[in-house]
Amino acid sequence: MFKIFIVEDDIRLVSLLENFLRKYGFDTYAVKDFDAVALHFEEFSPHLCLLDVNLPKFDGFYWCRQIRTFSTCPVLFVSARDGKMDQVMALENGADDYITKPFDYEILLAKINSLLRRVYGTYASSQNSRTVEIDGLTLDVERLSVQYESRQIELSHTEAKILDELMRKSERIVSRDRLLEKIWDDQTFVDDNTLNVYITRVRKKMTALDITDAIQTIRGQGYRFTPNWSGQ
Repeated sequence: MFKIFIVEDDIRLVSLLENFLRKYGFDTYAVKDFDAVALHFEEFSPHLCLLDVNLPKFDGFYWCRQIRTFSTCPVLFVSARDGKMDQVMALENGADDYITKPFDYEILLAKINSLLRRVYGTYASSQNSRTVEIDGLTLDVERLSVQYESRQIELSHTEAKILDELMRKSERIVSRDRLLEKIWDDQTFVDDNTLNVYITRVRKKMTALDITDAIQTIRGQGYRFTPNWSGQ
């Protein structure tokens, strides 16, 4: 099931959008706290984002730039601002498409399906289906999931980045600085405990797959991913 993240402050429109999208089998999440759009985005890990321009606090262009610092998820602007420069700004700030209000819901659906096909479906390029596989454990970086045998667990963007780095350097020590550098553009804004929290979350996701102790803490150095489940 594809997940659609909605950033829109018109409550009536949000209700209409959610009802329409759910009718076509989409899972939706509508932002209510407009101070923490990026945080909610990462927690929900959507496949596509619908984003308005006029929002409380910061506008949609700002949030699109923030999302682009850690995600390649398709972003479709849905806005009443129909000026050419608004559309140009949306695209220059990282959007994939733009539709103006009022809009035809069938056209919106067609745009959503087109973007999803291009990124996740038959039109997706090889780089949009990047996977890492070790001893039956498969990480799909773009689709934000990890699978072992018949079980599959969804990941946040940050969790996927951490696991990607660890799995690609399996059996080698990955320093904390390297992980911070890969995950966050500016380490000065990251509390040192934040990485510990994300490592704990990744370990819990692995435990849900009945894989334990694969991520080892190497005191004073960093972390090491060790495939130790083959004999389980």
